[in-house]
Amino acid sequence: MESKIIVPRRNFLENYGKDVILLGTSFPMKFNGSQSDFSVNFNPLTIDRVLEREKFDVLHFHNFGFPSALQILEKSDSLNILTFHADIKGSTLFKFFPSLSVAMNEIVKWKMDGVIGVAKLILEIFEGFPNSQKVIPNGINLKKFNPSYPKIRKFSSDKKINLLFVGRIEERKGLIYLLQAYKILSEKFNNLRLIIVGKGDLEKNCQEYVKENKLKEVYFEGEISGNNLASYYNTADIFCSPAVSGESFGIVLLEAMACGKPIVGFSNRGYKELLERTKGEKFLVEPKNYGQLAEKLELLIKDENLRKEAGEWGLEEVQKYSWEKVAGEVLDFYELCRKEKEEREKKENEEGKTQDPFFLP
Repeated sequence: MESKIIVPRRNFLENYGKDVILLGTSFPMKFNGSQSDFSVNFNPLTIDRVLEREKFDVLHFHNFGFPSALQILEKSDSLNILTFHADIKGSTLFKFFPSLSVAMNEIVKWKMDGVIGVAKLILEIFEGFPNSQKVIPNGINLKKFNPSYPKIRKFSSDKKINLLFVGRIEERKGLIYLLQAYKILSEKFNNLRLIIVGKGDLEKNCQEYVKENKLKEVYFEGEISGNNLASYYNTADIFCSPAVSGESFGIVLLEAMACGKPIVGFSNRGYKELLERTKGEKFLVEPKNYGQLAEKLELLIKDENLRKEAGEWGLEEVQKYSWEKVAGEVLDFYELCRKEKEEREKKENEEGKTQDPFFLP
């Protein structure tokens, strides 16, 4: 089995090796309090050349970037599968222009052979889709995220309790609410440290808030990736993700859980569904309510045994999201959709022959 990744190019210096095909051009844009892309193929003939050369059995689209994905889908004779990750029902744009979701639904009905939602809430927008749909969660690399990676020395040489944030510093990820909660907690405890991993357009605003409120022990570490990110999780005593909306799942929650860390966050739709009816649910609070956020964090700050118990639960729970299990579900879904497509085509051919006035049985 062989797979390749098709991505649009953001700049002419990009080069990812033989398993990545650069197709089209991507222009970053703001969307729903976060970052998105407008992707387009200026030369549609390149799509023909790539599809003819590669002869893909399956084209698996992740979300649906306009108009590039539409250009590719139009020319595809492969098994077409869509995994949708975004909670667009929580998007302000789609609330004001509901016709956009109707148009997307029609496009999906047109040529997709199957739809995967990373959470149940995702599939709500694909009403009337005639082919198979299934919830298959995002996966996590448990070899990359686990408690074995060493801690960050500069943050682990004392007895301070480390709170960790990982994510883009933008409106939707809600770092400002964690800073407001941290301000409350700092007045009660003198042994806290807040570590912030990530960058974004609100970074300066958040830094100014820290300065204006004279918050101590707040560290902006910038973007961290690879094994170093696992080390940051392992350095934390508590992980907090105050994302206010637009979350369909919660990869950062799984990463923290895989490193055995207790998690606290806002009960946006994605986090709520991920942790529904589990022990993790009790550590979610009303979005934007930084007072409640501080209260949940305080429970864990005060109780080391509770931190340990919550971390052990997360470490056990996250095993069901290993890439090995998730990939197996995806492959099974491919096979289901392939059989259904063959049956549809067979039925269409038979109906076509029956309606042909020159057809003689």
